[in-house]
Amino acid sequence: MPIRFPFTTTSNYIYLTFSLILTFWLITIFEIYSIISNGIEIEVASTLIFKLINDFWTGIIIGLLLLPLYLAFIYIKKPFNDIAIKILFCLIVIGQFALVKYSLTTLINLGADILGYSMGDMYTTVTASESLSYFYFFPFILFPMVYLGINLGVNTVLINYSNQWKTYIISGIVVLTLVSLRFIIPEVTNTRYQNKLSFFTTDIIRFQNDKNLTNSANLFYKKEYPLVKPFKSSDDVLAPFFEIHEEKPNIVMIIVEGLGSEFIGKNDFRGFTPYLDSLIPKSLYWENFVSNAGRTFGALPSLIGSLPYGEKGFLELNPLPSHISLISVLKANEYTTSYYSGDESSFDRKINFLEYNGIDNVIDINKFGPGYQKTKENSGGFSWGYPDAEIFKKTLSEIAGKKGPRLDIVMTLTNHEPFDFPSKNVYLKKVDSISNSNKSIAVSASEIKAYKDIFACLLYTDTSIKNFMESYAKRPDYKNTIFIITGDHRLIPITQRDKLSRFHVPFYIYSPMLKKTETFKSVSSHWDVTPSLLSFLMNNYKFNKMQKTTWMSQGLDTTKQFRNVHRIPLMRYKGSINDYIYKDYLYSDGELFKITENFKTNKIEDQAVLKTISDSLQEFKRLNAYLTQKNKIIPNSLNIYTQPAFEFSTKELAVIKKLTNGLNFDQTFLLARELAFNKERKNARLLCNYILNELPNYGDVRTLKARTLAWDGDYKNAEIELLNVIKRTPFYNDSYLALMDVYWWSGQNEKGIAIAKKAIKNDVKTPELSLKLAQAYKRTNNLAKSNKIIDSIIKIYPKNVDFLNFKKSLKE
Repeated sequence: MPIRFPFTTTSNYIYLTFSLILTFWLITIFEIYSIISNGIEIEVASTLIFKLINDFWTGIIIGLLLLPLYLAFIYIKKPFNDIAIKILFCLIVIGQFALVKYSLTTLINLGADILGYSMGDMYTTVTASESLSYFYFFPFILFPMVYLGINLGVNTVLINYSNQWKTYIISGIVVLTLVSLRFIIPEVTNTRYQNKLSFFTTDIIRFQNDKNLTNSANLFYKKEYPLVKPFKSSDDVLAPFFEIHEEKPNIVMIIVEGLGSEFIGKNDFRGFTPYLDSLIPKSLYWENFVSNAGRTFGALPSLIGSLPYGEKGFLELNPLPSHISLISVLKANEYTTSYYSGDESSFDRKINFLEYNGIDNVIDINKFGPGYQKTKENSGGFSWGYPDAEIFKKTLSEIAGKKGPRLDIVMTLTNHEPFDFPSKNVYLKKVDSISNSNKSIAVSASEIKAYKDIFACLLYTDTSIKNFMESYAKRPDYKNTIFIITGDHRLIPITQRDKLSRFHVPFYIYSPMLKKTETFKSVSSHWDVTPSLLSFLMNNYKFNKMQKTTWMSQGLDTTKQFRNVHRIPLMRYKGSINDYIYKDYLYSDGELFKITENFKTNKIEDQAVLKTISDSLQEFKRLNAYLTQKNKIIPNSLNIYTQPAFEFSTKELAVIKKLTNGLNFDQTFLLARELAFNKERKNARLLCNYILNELPNYGDVRTLKARTLAWDGDYKNAEIELLNVIKRTPFYNDSYLALMDVYWWSGQNEKGIAIAKKAIKNDVKTPELSLKLAQAYKRTNNLAKSNKIIDSIIKIYPKNVDFLNFKKSLKE
């Protein structure tokens, strides 16, 4: 029997598809209106036209891809074909609007980076930028309803006033016209004009293709460890600028969230970092410097380790490949190493990287305690943590009275969505004052108004750095300290000038030890910092000399003139290595740009150069995969600085896989607790180790592990684990209570009293702690103190049976 596709059926599908395109167009109009409403200046006419062309193209492709499915439904159950496609198209509309909302918040298109973040990380990022409410989700319901309404209207109009042949002819003309325009006008394909759903899909496909090309089974190199080279290959380019003292210098590295070069000096958005501007003529300053990644996840491994990226960023590799870093090398040469931030160090797995490299101290959101003001929560209850002034205040408090040599890494936080901080109104007024009085500001009044929160935030961060530097200058070791200041990437919510600006960050080396200062136009990157710094230190101070290195780059270029001797692949976001600086060219998403002396870009057409650079980037991707997938960064014989990351045995992995199937880490913790209570303590500890291998700061998990050890009589290791919890989270009460039990059971009552006093000093307030302290005093026959403590808590809880019974026992 011949298959027939009646006109009515096929024209219905055309109406469904064109209704989808019209809905895309309405979402685009909403997007452009929102951009303009936020004060962002764009070329409205060209942006609208180019976006509408791309929306049309995307709608046609979706229609063609789903046509076989639609036709298949006809022969399954005819009425179901329209319903099924309408549901699918409604879901597509929701997806398109969600991606537009993301783009409006971040000013970038979401693509393969979604594969690099956990659901928890994505929720944290979204709630930091948006306050979730019923109104927030209203458009997600509205636009699918709009689609159904449009389809109803299209059907009514075209059925009543047209015939099928006219529908086909008109549709064909429209398709040919708009598709032709896409090829005639080259600018249409620019990323910022692309349909969000199209970009999202093609970027993920590109990522998967890259992944297939760099499959570890196909990766081989003649040299087993391609990065290994003599130490002298990184020249000591810094020594000519410094006075060399006998004592090793302190290193203070300040990594500023979102600090792009466009906000510094005489660049486009200048005027709101006066202190950092004042440091330029007093420092070694690189004008044309780049971060190796477009988000914060790439800062530490690039700056501290000159390390490759892996598939989704070096921090995401688990287990971490064997490697060395500035932290591990300096620690091996008698430096005290510390990291300071105001957020949770487990975010982006920073803590895993820091601890692998043997960092001595990690000060994060868990260790601030009383006396520090956290950034207020938004309406959704989210706060990133402590603002920049508090981070610097905590840093100064921690290093007070401590001698060098020291490596102190400070990572700021505030210059990030939602751009909120204490005394914000004061800085908003300062923005007004600067914009009214400073005639050299290149930012227009409308842009200042649109980004006023961000400019106020820049002023606040700039002031925080100034106050920190002035306070540090009062320390006796200030004259023997080297300060390194850079941005982790250029902040995202302000429209980017071009594809290079996201990575363009300032880089300062400032020190009282400098005997001359200089500004360099040569190009370098975060990858070059550790090679040059260690070359300087080892060539001029008493260090255990390194014979070989494994850096991704050879070091900073101190040529004054504009040039680039490096090849710098750039990971825009987790999963995307599709930007590449090669000589004075930028390759980005298959397009070629010439980099000018003022570090701006002009698009050019040169197929020969494009192929050379594209081939070079593909070779880097193979190298990156080989190094990280096969653990070939450094041979064990050379890695005398760090221990290999902990790995589970095959048998243990099988047990973990069986027990944790379908469970997240919180659910796994609940299972571990259940196993512990059921006396399956070995498996409980295995699950605890599994969680802690990923989340070292998970206090409940480490405390549970310690309790199981104590229940088995292993008091020594239980004590070690609980002291570890207290070091990581000194204001978490359960670890103190568990440790007091361990000291009780092991007959170490004096230690129990000491740890209780430490808990009280850290403002841990729980009546159970007071009871345990009173019990410890009783066991040491100090009845006077025991009575005093129990009397104080009975006044607050006069009917508590446990407290009353203990009071009674003191009289017996």
